[in-house]
Amino acid sequence: AGAFSLLRENFSRAPSPDMSPASLSMLERLMTAQAQECVFEGLLLSSPEGPQDCLAQLRLAQEAAQVAAEYRQVHQTMAQPPVRDYVPFPWTTLAHVKEEYFRALAHYHAAMALCDSPPAEVDFPMRQQALRGHPAASEPEPWGTGLPQKPEERRKLGKAHLKRSILGQEEALRLHAVGRALRTVDLLQAVLTQALRRSLAKYSELDLEDDFLETTEAPDIQPKTQQKPEIRAPSFSRVKVTDIFQRLGPLSVFSARNRWRLVGPVHVTRGEAGFGLTLRGDAPVLIAAVIPGGPAAAAGLHEGDYIVSLNGQPCKWWRHAEVVAQLRGVGDEGVSLQVATLLPRAEPPGT
Repeated sequence: AGAFSLLRENFSRAPSPDMSPASLSMLERLMTAQAQECVFEGLLLSSPEGPQDCLAQLRLAQEAAQVAAEYRQVHQTMAQPPVRDYVPFPWTTLAHVKEEYFRALAHYHAAMALCDSPPAEVDFPMRQQALRGHPAASEPEPWGTGLPQKPEERRKLGKAHLKRSILGQEEALRLHAVGRALRTVDLLQAVLTQALRRSLAKYSELDLEDDFLETTEAPDIQPKTQQKPEIRAPSFSRVKVTDIFQRLGPLSVFSARNRWRLVGPVHVTRGEAGFGLTLRGDAPVLIAAVIPGGPAAAAGLHEGDYIVSLNGQPCKWWRHAEVVAQLRGVGDEGVSLQVATLLPRAEPPGT
């Protein structure tokens, strides 16, 4: 996210739409949402195995709501022009799926806090503090006036949250099925299906035969996180990297302007007068001349070839002295060379 933010702030003239400020802002939000998702997953792994910790379930509910809010911003950005014109449609669909999935998870954990934890386990002020961060905070509470204390009221409110969780998970599965590319992600479908089955099983436990009229409506869960991802600009001066084109060789030879082919490896043995060639230049070393009838000529080497490998070692970036030293150290067994031969440029077609 910091790298995308740095690009957006310093490179205003985008060479292509995917580097435009709108696109970079979308990518920045996407990285933030993924980081927020990692925060939630970390809390989920460290939470107790049993659902008896009311405070932990409330925090998970608000953390899941925070992730859903982040993906909601990502989805809205992807769905608006000009980003929607060049962002792949599966990206937009996946952001929408995650928005629905994590919102449903928020309602599921809220239901677990209401139904599977005793009312006396955590006193009411502590619950309010967990929902609001601080008793004196001015944020609205996720459950309006607070958590109900009577078991029957908690059951009905938890059932209402499970109903919203089931609807959200069903919507996430529907969106997943609509996207042709997402249908190939079997793991994602398995996660969504497992979450839906878990909510349905819990709903069936809370459902009573005499629940004919249910007027309880589950409110939205207030997003809140204990660890907001921080966007930091990267310090490129502290990072040592290798150019991704390093393996191609020097661009003076190995670039799209030139056409060349690899020859060899060929085996060259030392004769009475040496290998029968002269070398010139650095990185890559050029065969400046080949003595007719010598070992190099017999092996198929030609003037103008570039030595790119010596006894299996890439030497495109070697200096002249390094190649000469390696050749001088070769014994009677000879040396294995691979060279690059430049080809004539193709003539442009006539009009």
